[in-house]
Amino acid sequence: MSVTTRIAARDDIAHISQWNVSMAWETEQKVLEPTVIERGVTAVFDEPRRGFYLVAERAGEPVGCLLVTYEWSDWRAGDFWWIQSVYVVESARREGVFRQLYEDAKQRASQAGAVGLRLYVETENERAQRTYAGLGMERCHYFMYEAEF
Repeated sequence: MSVTTRIAARDDIAHISQWNVSMAWETEQKVLEPTVIERGVTAVFDEPRRGFYLVAERAGEPVGCLLVTYEWSDWRAGDFWWIQSVYVVESARREGVFRQLYEDAKQRASQAGAVGLRLYVETENERAQRTYAGLGMERCHYFMYEAEF
């Protein structure tokens, strides 16, 4: 069955929020607070400068999403588009849903003049790493550090 992608709408907030909760549990066994997630997802729609979501559909039913955010690179005088919050429902995995979402994001980034796409992946998530490599993405030579507040 064919997969289509589109820019997410506010009607998708409930799906996207639930998928974020599911993704955090499946990948990191991290429990996220649903009301905080819904507020965070809604904030993307409230402030387009934060980014946008793409939603994948199969037979008219939402089956996955990703979030695009922006990072300015002064070295390249352009934006990197970061792919985040990737989720595909279990029944649609291994059917090219992420590939379709990725290709859509890549095309939009190119048309917008972005300088590249980036994403991060859990170090133990080898399946996802193989998927990203299969799409032509390369592992970076940077480590990621954070300080949460």
